[in-house]
Amino acid sequence: MTRTFNLADIFELVVQAVPDRIAFGCGRQKLSFKQLDERANQLGNALRARGIGRGDNVGIQLYNCAEYLEAFFACSKIGAVPVNVNYRYVADELQGLFNSLDLRGLVYGADFDASVLEVIALVPTLRLALRVGEERHGLPSSVQSYERVLAEGGRELTDAERSDDDIFMLCTGGTTGLPKGVMWPHKSLFMGALGGGGYYFRRPPIERPEELLQLVPNGPALAYLAAAPLMHGAAMWATLISLFSGHPVYVNDRKNFDPVHMLDLIEHHQINVMAVVGDAMALPIIQTLENNPGRWPLKSLMIFGNGGAVFSRHLQERLLVQVPHLVLNNGMASSESGVLGGGEKTPEGEGFMRIAPRPDLSVISEDLRILTQPGEEGILSRRGHMPLGYYGDPRKTAETFVMVEGSRWVLTGDRARIDATGEYVVLGRGSQCINTGGEKVYPEEVEETARRYPPVQDVVVVGLPDERWGSKVVAVVQVQQGQEFDLQEFEKICRSNLSGYKLPRAVFLATEVKRSPAGKADYRWAKAYAAEHEPLSAIEA
Repeated sequence: MTRTFNLADIFELVVQAVPDRIAFGCGRQKLSFKQLDERANQLGNALRARGIGRGDNVGIQLYNCAEYLEAFFACSKIGAVPVNVNYRYVADELQGLFNSLDLRGLVYGADFDASVLEVIALVPTLRLALRVGEERHGLPSSVQSYERVLAEGGRELTDAERSDDDIFMLCTGGTTGLPKGVMWPHKSLFMGALGGGGYYFRRPPIERPEELLQLVPNGPALAYLAAAPLMHGAAMWATLISLFSGHPVYVNDRKNFDPVHMLDLIEHHQINVMAVVGDAMALPIIQTLENNPGRWPLKSLMIFGNGGAVFSRHLQERLLVQVPHLVLNNGMASSESGVLGGGEKTPEGEGFMRIAPRPDLSVISEDLRILTQPGEEGILSRRGHMPLGYYGDPRKTAETFVMVEGSRWVLTGDRARIDATGEYVVLGRGSQCINTGGEKVYPEEVEETARRYPPVQDVVVVGLPDERWGSKVVAVVQVQQGQEFDLQEFEKICRSNLSGYKLPRAVFLATEVKRSPAGKADYRWAKAYAAEHEPLSAIEA
């Protein structure tokens, strides 16, 4: 049987290589590669029997659990399109999302009965909803028990058409605008976001899927822990990278992020690789280690990865004080671009990441010219393995995926400057850039500085309208429990690390800074909060 770069084919090759290894653990759930594959086959057969097939979009609205991966691989096996659904969405948001994606199927958790049952009748395309959890009477006929349906499917799945070009759909978080479905062909995702099968084997991407049959059994034995939910793209991609390397994947089995529990999981499962999403996850872990010296030896932990948000330099230093043997790996990626770079390089001064130039990366100007000279600034862009575009949104697709000098490029939205060595210094998200008096301020830089003031537990920086400057920089701050916030001390730290025009002109205290389940800042919420509340005394320029 000739294998493609379809994610189901890739997974089945790993199953063939290491069938009895543990593939996934979540609380009491634990499945070997063979068990996970068989259950995905059963579900795939059951979905096909109920009319779900090639090209049909199937939402997955679940907390972390084995059923998440079962549904994902079942869809991949039969050519259906798995789509992540943010489990925090309320009914109105779900209705808009489901209709915009022409959803044909849905696998959801019983925790979300109230919102899902309110909207399923309002989604004309929805044919089937599978409910994960204890059975409940009185449900609509379109809602069926996940386990009952799965049990009807055979463990062998045959006659499945598969292609490199089958689609994986990743919905953006919706924290900066309406969520959009990014359509990734399987091979493009495998090569552009999952390391091409060579990540943990320290080699270039594989040329044939069958190479995994030799690589996987002889590769390093590593266990991976995802701190973010599988619903988040960064966590799902890292999970797939580990699974396709034959490594067991463990996930947070609780509905909230508890640093004590995460550290307990590392010790219990002897985790070697862990990944977080920025300071919002890293800081509580660091604080917990600092407050409980010696409780978690963490001897097994070798790599502490980060992606999806900034991991501040001073927090990295604090972590290494607690766990000196760690290797820190900062990755940069986006839903549209895949993985752009990673490593330990953090630039001094401006910017939060430095990326070495390579043929598939460029900095592109607003008028769509490839920039090459030191000091030039534009949008970090990538070509090669990339998505087809946004589902059902040709206008947005044309704005983001552009032709420049004969090649198709994706404009990431991240601003970057070419430095004197030719490397790309990433400055921040262009869509969140604050133009104040003609000067550009990137929130990530101000947020990193704000966190240097110890009472700051969390912070989001946004721009508010200002009569004099056009926009003014403001900070919404969550104060660490048991500490007092002193505006003068906060200002002193900001002034010692930032130019005057970058200083927050106002600080708004919040009981809790709102973030996505994965830890990403919700800038829309922060702007609304600042607009509706009174600040502390203003900071002068």
